[in-house]
Amino acid sequence: MTPDGIPEFAIVGHPNEGKSSVVSTLAEDDSVRISPAPGETLQCRTFPVTIDGREIIRFTDTPGFQNPRQTLQWMREYSGPDTLMVAAFRQAHADRKEFRDDVELFLPIERGAGIIYVVDGSRPVRGVDRSEMEILRLTGRPRMAVINCKDDETGYIEAWKAEFRKHFNAVRVFNAHKATYAERISLLENLENIDQDWQPALETVISAFKKDWRYRNLQTAEIICTLLEASLTHSVSRNFTDRIDEASAKKALQARFNQDIEEMERTAHQKIRRLFKHNIFNVDLPPQSILHEDLFDERTWQLLGLTPKQLITAAGLGGAAVGALVDVAAHGLTFGIFSAIGGLVGAGWAAFGGAERLAKTKVVGMQLGGTQIHVGPMGNIQFLYILLDRALIYYSHIINWAHGRRGLPGSREGAAKAPVKAGFTTQWDDSAKRLCVEFFKAVRSGDDSGRDAGRKAMKGLIIDTLEIISRSERPYGLVFKQ
Repeated sequence: MTPDGIPEFAIVGHPNEGKSSVVSTLAEDDSVRISPAPGETLQCRTFPVTIDGREIIRFTDTPGFQNPRQTLQWMREYSGPDTLMVAAFRQAHADRKEFRDDVELFLPIERGAGIIYVVDGSRPVRGVDRSEMEILRLTGRPRMAVINCKDDETGYIEAWKAEFRKHFNAVRVFNAHKATYAERISLLENLENIDQDWQPALETVISAFKKDWRYRNLQTAEIICTLLEASLTHSVSRNFTDRIDEASAKKALQARFNQDIEEMERTAHQKIRRLFKHNIFNVDLPPQSILHEDLFDERTWQLLGLTPKQLITAAGLGGAAVGALVDVAAHGLTFGIFSAIGGLVGAGWAAFGGAERLAKTKVVGMQLGGTQIHVGPMGNIQFLYILLDRALIYYSHIINWAHGRRGLPGSREGAAKAPVKAGFTTQWDDSAKRLCVEFFKAVRSGDDSGRDAGRKAMKGLIIDTLEIISRSERPYGLVFKQ
């Protein structure tokens, strides 16, 4: 443990094994320099994790081992006190350029840091790796080995594990490029057990991480509820004093209305992204994500939201407004129409009338002459489910986009062409769907007390869903060919 009582872990290993990626992912810090070229890290750099204004843990990126065999030989010949061995090595080699990186990487270990040893598990164990493991064992510091497979090759993992068990207190397979929130927490829980003396401090760290995560989920739910309320009540209008081409004017105002909604959604997503500390680099959505499609794209409406039958059922759960909601959802189409299209969700967009029929358009005359065209608010309850699905899918991408992943290539090949519902809301039970209907009615009613109650219930539903997503390793919102 470091003198100030804050747990510190030095991330060590051979050059170009993925140490910096592990640091970036564990510390959730985009400022960690990551390079495909070996030997780019020349000096130790520490990345603190701060929650509620208090530093709770720190991770230190280090240069790779430069001369492991010579270092091991020196340590085996060392005859002084074990507790002073690391300091003695650094002092003895401080002026030797060929040991510059070895001297530097021991800096955090000398001041009391624990060790996370990172290897690329997609290659076989070599003699030089065994030398590094033995060096770290001789330091006597609490230590964990992390197998960070840079490639898809996993055939060497068992050999690595067998070797690690001779030298380390804990072993963990951890891909810094793909680690989910659940995997990061699991790794920290493993650290908790590497040394009994470190356990109380690391329990505090894990508790703080989980509390912070609950806070982020609460804030995310607030952002989504605000997006829903603003989108469902938004409208635009424009006065025309001269004779106009009414069809063109309607189309232009509808486009502006759609752009406003899309901007609201984009702003909400950016707020969620900042909550999870993706502040510097772009977050590349998975190649097969449905979020590559625009909000008002036909494909979005085919693949997200409820099926027509579910919409009918959900409207029935809403009580007295059954007929109105069904009419609103279907733009006047009857249950018979829905029965005819059955499970063909691909017909949903046509049934809803396309983007131009999602929001009501009114054309009224003005007292002093001229015309006013008014678009909105959105009258289709399916829009609520679409927005919810897109926000929840975005959240799932963001929390599972490891900070150490930057720069990985992506491809959209393999995206689905067949319509398959890919969102969350289609899987919700009747209770959740009833709550959505009541929220939809409350927001549109203008009744403040009803809206507050509806928002509170909706927020609870969203928080529960975010918790489920957080602990799942399942990818959401991806669409593949059948």
